[in-house]
Amino acid sequence: MTRSHFLSDTSTLVFDSAAVAILLDSRGRYLLQRRDDIPCIWYPGHWGFFGGAIEPGEGTSEALTRELREEIGLDLSAARFTPFLSYDFEMAWLGGKRCMRHFFLAELTPEEIVHLVLGEGAEMRWVTGDEALKTLPLTPYDSFGLFLHHARERVR
Repeated sequence: MTRSHFLSDTSTLVFDSAAVAILLDSRGRYLLQRRDDIPCIWYPGHWGFFGGAIEPGEGTSEALTRELREEIGLDLSAARFTPFLSYDFEMAWLGGKRCMRHFFLAELTPEEIVHLVLGEGAEMRWVTGDEALKTLPLTPYDSFGLFLHHARERVR
């Protein structure tokens, strides 16, 4: 697994609000995406959840359903998703620009899982929370969401 563009790329990166899905199977494993190792994207070669930027004029659930359709051919209604976590970033050096990251939960059925097709990213994989947190280079914003979900019984 390479991450050759992670620190060498000098392209401008735009930080926007995003909606992502914590997708689970019946065994409680997480579906993660290894991001392409290419310039011009956030955290190339790292693992994270499926989802992405909320485009202008788009709602959170619209963005999530669009991204999942584009990335893995998954067409779920917004009613299938349960809000789990939202947090914001404030970039003081960018004049206080604020962006939100919204996490939603959905458990996929075996019938849905067999029809997933990777349309974006280098790889997708079902992993346990322990495996992901101990062994995979995760995007920081998604590792936070994954940890909070994985350790949700401990968080008060």
